Amino acid sequence: MAERKTLKPSRDRIYDLLMNARQADWVTLNLDDGSTFSGAIIFNEFKGTGRLINVDDEVSFDFNVDQVVDVKIA
Repeated sequence: MAERKTLKPSRDRIYDLLMNARQADWVTLNLDDGSTFSGAIIFNEFKGTGRLINVDDEVSFDFNVDQVVDVKIA
């Protein structure tokens, strides 16, 4: 049986997804280590860094664009 590989989107594609997600009330970030976080994001496109904030779970998480594999807007 052949192994199925998933390709990580380009850095530019991730930037575009994060830029669009800044306006959303709720997003889900999938990271390269396999973890997933949901909440609202703040993203600084000049630094390539951001913060995800989930007020319901009282969690905040700093991330770098290079860590992000996928962005889903809810």
